Amino acid sequence: MKNFSIKWKGSKKPSKQRRYRLSAPLHIKQKLAHSHLSKDLRKKYGKRSAALRKGDKVKVMKGKFKKHEGKVESVGLRKTRAFVAGVEITRRDGTKKLLPLHPSNLMITELNLDDKLRQESLEGK
Repeated sequence: MKNFSIKWKGSKKPSKQRRYRLSAPLHIKQKLAHSHLSKDLRKKYGKRSAALRKGDKVKVMKGKFKKHEGKVESVGLRKTRAFVAGVEITRRDGTKKLLPLHPSNLMITELNLDDKLRQESLEGK
């Protein structure tokens, strides 16, 4: 990408921070799509956060659906949003649509450990 700089270290300016996140390639946006772990998972794995994945059980921490729990249906890396089952809005025509949530507003309560690589990365082996 022409707009993305690999030499960028940081800035106080929010506009530069937003531009970095917006123009980042997908392998970096994957790192930005992390959510906090619950206290028991934090104790078990010794990590504060983990990448959000389809199948993880999460709890909504902020917004209209605060304290709602559900499974992650999908994660949109391009816009850094997650879609949780049961968190939906009703449109004017009566159809329901999943509401996109930012991963920072979610807390992982149960991990989807179907993938062996994910198990190894969490356990630090």
